[in-house]
Amino acid sequence: MFRSLQRFRILQRPLYALVVLAGLLVSSETAVRAEEVRAPGPTGPLAGTLLSAPGHSAGVLILPGSGPIDRDGLFSKGLGPNTYRLLAEGLAQEGISSLRVDKRGLFESAAATADPNDVTLDAYGQDVAAWVSVMRGRTGLACIWLLGHSEGGLVALKAVARADLRGAVCGLLLVAAPGRPLGVLLREQLAQNPASAPLLAEAERVIAQLERGEPVPENELPPELASLFAPRLQGYLIDLLAHDPAKMLGATSLPLLILQGEQDLQVQVEDARRLARARPDAELHLLAGVTHVLKAVTSTERQDNLATYTDPHRPVPPEIIGHLARFIADHAPSE
Repeated sequence: MFRSLQRFRILQRPLYALVVLAGLLVSSETAVRAEEVRAPGPTGPLAGTLLSAPGHSAGVLILPGSGPIDRDGLFSKGLGPNTYRLLAEGLAQEGISSLRVDKRGLFESAAATADPNDVTLDAYGQDVAAWVSVMRGRTGLACIWLLGHSEGGLVALKAVARADLRGAVCGLLLVAAPGRPLGVLLREQLAQNPASAPLLAEAERVIAQLERGEPVPENELPPELASLFAPRLQGYLIDLLAHDPAKMLGATSLPLLILQGEQDLQVQVEDARRLARARPDAELHLLAGVTHVLKAVTSTERQDNLATYTDPHRPVPPEIIGHLARFIADHAPSE
C-alpha cells in the first residue's frame, strides 16, 4: 500500500460526465459495454472507464491504492498487476457494473491538477462525490458501492462521512485496506525489511515529527529515506498520519465487507480484524494465499509475492469476485 509513497492526486468539484469513447467487450455469454467517462477536476477533467453489465443489478466505484497506478492497476503500459480491470471484468460477469478511474494529475487525468501530490483525504472524498454522481447519472442506479483497495479504503471511509453522499452510497467493500494508523504500518514495514535496520532510529524520528504535524526539512532526511519522505509528499503524509481507519468506521453504519489476503506484505490480517472489531456487524473474509494486489501465490517466498505486482495476466482469484457479488446481492437496497 504505502510502498514507495511517491505520488498522489485528486479532484474537487461536482458532477457532470462527458462520454468521449464507447466500445464493446464481448464475453461468451453477454456483451459488456465499456465507456470512457469524465468528471470535473479543479483545472481539467478526471478520466475513468465505466463498464456496464447488461441489466446491471448494482454499480461499484473502484478506488485505487497509493502510487502512480492507473485505472486498470498498471504502473506503466503493460506493467503492473492489472487488478482493477480484472475486478471490473469479473464483476461484470456477475451482472455488476463498475467505474474505475485515473487519479488526479495522473495518466488521462493529468490535466485535472498541476500538482498530483497536493492532496488530502478530504480532497479525495470530493472526487468520490463527483464520480458517484457521474455513475448514478450514467447507470440510473439509486446508490453506488465503494470498493476501496489499500489506501483507497481510507478514501472510501473519508468519503462516506460527507453529507453530499448521504443516501448515494449503498455500502463499503474494503479490500486489503489498512485498519491501523499509517504510522504503525510504516514502522512495521520498515522493521520487516532487513535492509532498513540501520535506518530505523532515523525513520522513527521522521515519522514521529510528521505525526506531530511538523514537516521535516530535506536537509534533515537521510538520503536512504529521501524518496519515502520527500518534502513534496509530506503534506499528504501528515494528513494520512492523522487518521485512524478503525475510528473512521464510526462515521457509518452502511453494510461493510472486509476482504484481506493472508499473504499480504503491506497490510496485515490484524488490520482487517481491527476494522471488524470496530464494526462487529461487518462481514470479514481472510483469503488464503492472496497477496496485496489480489493475486494468488502457492509459496511464502517474498520474491514470489513481489512478482505478482508486475504480472498483469495472473487472474484475480474467483473467490474474491464471489464474495463481492454475493455480499452486494445480499445487501441490495430495498426499492
